[in-house]
Amino acid sequence: MVLRRTLTRRSLLLGAAAGFVASRARPGRASAGYPFTLGLASGNPTADGIVPWTRLAPEPLSPDPSHPGGMAPIAAPVRWEIADDPAMRRVIRQGVADAEPQFAHSVHVELAGLEPARDYWYRFTVGDAASPIGHTRTAPSRTATTGRLRFAFASCANYEHGYFSAYRHLAAEMPELVLFLGDYIYESVSQSPRRVRSHSDGVETTDLRTYRNRHAQYKTDPDLQLLHAAAPCLAIWDDHEVQNDYADRWAVNFADPAAFLVRRAAAYRAFWEHMPLPRSALPNGPDATIHGRFDFSDLVSFLLLDGRQYRSRLACDTGPRGGAKQLVDAACPERLDPRRSYLGMAQEAWLYDQFRSGSAGWNVVAQQQMMTEFKQLESGAVTHWSDDWNGYPAARHRLLSQMRDTGLANPVVIGGDIHSFFANDLKLDFDDPRAPAIASELIGSSITSVGPPHGKFVAWVADNPHIRFFESRRRGYVSVDLRPSRMEVAFRVVANVRDADSDAATLQRFVVEAGRPGPLPA
Repeated sequence: MVLRRTLTRRSLLLGAAAGFVASRARPGRASAGYPFTLGLASGNPTADGIVPWTRLAPEPLSPDPSHPGGMAPIAAPVRWEIADDPAMRRVIRQGVADAEPQFAHSVHVELAGLEPARDYWYRFTVGDAASPIGHTRTAPSRTATTGRLRFAFASCANYEHGYFSAYRHLAAEMPELVLFLGDYIYESVSQSPRRVRSHSDGVETTDLRTYRNRHAQYKTDPDLQLLHAAAPCLAIWDDHEVQNDYADRWAVNFADPAAFLVRRAAAYRAFWEHMPLPRSALPNGPDATIHGRFDFSDLVSFLLLDGRQYRSRLACDTGPRGGAKQLVDAACPERLDPRRSYLGMAQEAWLYDQFRSGSAGWNVVAQQQMMTEFKQLESGAVTHWSDDWNGYPAARHRLLSQMRDTGLANPVVIGGDIHSFFANDLKLDFDDPRAPAIASELIGSSITSVGPPHGKFVAWVADNPHIRFFESRRRGYVSVDLRPSRMEVAFRVVANVRDADSDAATLQRFVVEAGRPGPLPA
């Protein structure tokens, strides 16, 4: 009977996904004024709620800033429905939300009062136009005992570098939750003749119109739409949602901080408008709160962090090129300054409070970049990349010390940014091979973005024995099957990002056993 129920649920979800594919493939709808060209999404699942999202955009890349998405500057009523069956025959909740012009006619419905650990389906309508049907799922109750959670994480999807077939394969796995760990869009434009697709407007994003259009362009991708329609998500940003390698108010090109904050405000606003986020995450100018804790029964807590908005300026960040991708060595004592923070002191304090108050069997710290120490040898000198946690070693040591001192259960750090797969031990003393691991770290490769030089990194990995696995030549994502006693991990890769129909396969499997930090090959 258990097998039969599982197959029934699987067939229902696959049927809903197939219906979405059919609806998104209809020709000519956008030119006819179809408003749901960007699809739909759901996010921030709790035990009794979810945030369904859509945005009305009959002309997704409209050049007119007074008519974003081709919409007139007036509010438009949007009907929403949520049902407990994929055909939407049993609608349990419905209502009308205004798609407001000041928010680019985006809709964020904050639903509450739902049942925990339940599958739901939802859609939007405007007049006679109906969106595709999306699938979502609430989290289990915090006090419940849950035997399993299937989730995945992804990052670094550069539209110009390839197709998003990895998203399609991830959708087919039907995870219960997807985490986007940053670089969901890229602000830059490429002049390379090898680019697969071209970015919107042909310019780097710097203002609200161009950020909106860039997000809209990404949201028109059919594979990204398919993934969002298949599962709820949690999303945080990294640097490319604003500008490559920025830190707080400091731009990589040494722009005036006040002027850069104007740009950051536009970028954060467009991010909120295009993500299934609640009103509490709506930016106030250049400031927004995206970090938070999400509990999935007694099994796992996800601690989402913001590693860009509050961080200290990059170490030894001097002009004219700036600190972006700058390798710093012993001649940069600022890197070791304990007053510097990667998360900002207020967010650090919040995180350590979560460590002390958490009671879940597993704790997943979801953030943007690789945390483990990575020594790089350049011209015979040991160097560190200043933009990731290696540029903030004192902050890293504080975080790992808090994990140890609070007795945090089964901490696992996940991240991206480096366009490579890594499986690492996190230690308080990386120089001692015998030092015990405090936590496990899993880093996912990019969806499409080009990886760093593989041979060069392989040579460096040999001098970092706490790194258990490395691969930068393949693009993909990470799937996780979590149970109380173990975390099973699959590094999933696509064959060719230049092929929209590319196949996918498993590159490597790992397991993290409860009570034993450190990923092991499976």
